[in-house]
Amino acid sequence: MAGECDGGQAALARLREPDADVDVVLLDIRMPGLTGLETAALLGDDGPYVVFTTAHDDHAVDAFDLGVVDYLLKPIEAVRLHRALERARQRLSGLRGGSRELVRLPVTTREGIILVDPQVLTHAVFDGALVTLHLDGRTLLTDQSLQDLEDRLSAAAFERVHRRALVNLEKIERLEPLETGGYNARMPGGDVVPISRQAARRLRRRLGLS
Repeated sequence: MAGECDGGQAALARLREPDADVDVVLLDIRMPGLTGLETAALLGDDGPYVVFTTAHDDHAVDAFDLGVVDYLLKPIEAVRLHRALERARQRLSGLRGGSRELVRLPVTTREGIILVDPQVLTHAVFDGALVTLHLDGRTLLTDQSLQDLEDRLSAAAFERVHRRALVNLEKIERLEPLETGGYNARMPGGDVVPISRQAARRLRRRLGLS
């Protein structure tokens, strides 16, 4: 454990320190000063993964909209906490338990369920309402979550590069460093996908660069 903080502001200050190397943070919903939801939103795409631990069950939808790993209700059972931390560990390591190589990825659209070849999927981006899947030469809109798509795709080829984007690592044409410590990933067709600082660390490890 890296440490404890007595509120949202203190947590943000600690996580923004240059030597902070925190992968997962457990937040309550109601805290002094900033709420847990406000704190999680301010962590941004570069922040650690978030698990909410709270006695209040009326904010779960808002929490998962922020891309949190899990939402645990107090009193917290040890098995539920372990499961949440294991889920975060799997995201950090790029491993998804039980994933299999898919021949086709079923994608729900207004026109019906379309079966997509994962090899032609370059990246998927959430715009706040729907997810746009970028394929070779076309796009699809779906109300499926990025998490659902990530869980169905091969961990070897696909990486969640921030809360709103998933990329096919084999389709990245160039990585352009950013001052934040992240990257811009140049994709086929000229699209640019930002990679958060945290995801950049995982990506460098996977590429053998650190």
